[in-house]
Amino acid sequence: MIAQSAYKFSNDLRLLQNMKEVEEPFEKGQIGSSAMAYKRNPMRSERISALARFCLSLPINTSVTASTQWFERTLDDSANKRIVIAQSFLALDGILNLYINIAENLVVYDKVISKHIEAELPFMATEVILMECVKAGGDRQALHERIRMHSMESAKRVKADGLDNDLISRIKSDGAFAAFSDKIDACMKPENFIGRAAVQVDEFIADIVNPLLNKNKNLKVDLKDITV
Repeated sequence: MIAQSAYKFSNDLRLLQNMKEVEEPFEKGQIGSSAMAYKRNPMRSERISALARFCLSLPINTSVTASTQWFERTLDDSANKRIVIAQSFLALDGILNLYINIAENLVVYDKVISKHIEAELPFMATEVILMECVKAGGDRQALHERIRMHSMESAKRVKADGLDNDLISRIKSDGAFAAFSDKIDACMKPENFIGRAAVQVDEFIADIVNPLLNKNKNLKVDLKDITV
């Protein structure tokens, strides 16, 4: 389970670093790539992924060992255990050391995140715009079709031509949305589209994380050197 969680974390971080939204720590003078000098490869996250994948492969070994035993335990069981159990703990130790190092030194590029949100927000907002227009007396099916057409054209503009997303300006200039056009900008707030995410994070920290930290506040953690 630790390996599963760590793999998910490291894989997501690698994707976010590729999007230039988040970055793992990068030491002064660190080589990001032996071939391409400009790169800053997420080496720590890649190592977590590698070690976690190794850990995830070990349960099949233990299952095969257990299922092939004769009437009583034989030496192929004990010899196998000596390898698998030790390797599991050593690999997880490495994973957790890397995990802590990344978490303590994570870099977040909020302006890049905002840029990506702004690029996708018009598509996300269409459902709200549609519902509000229907409340104002509009025909849902007709408005849905208008939004669908405008969305396809805007998506084509973004993907085929590499231009900005102009979906909101298209909707505003469409007479079918005239009754609500002056209120569309009020719908374009990112915080309106995150549900209970912020509250859930606060609750998780208060109810789960902080009690664990307080319970183990006297625990000394001797982190090994994280070399790249």
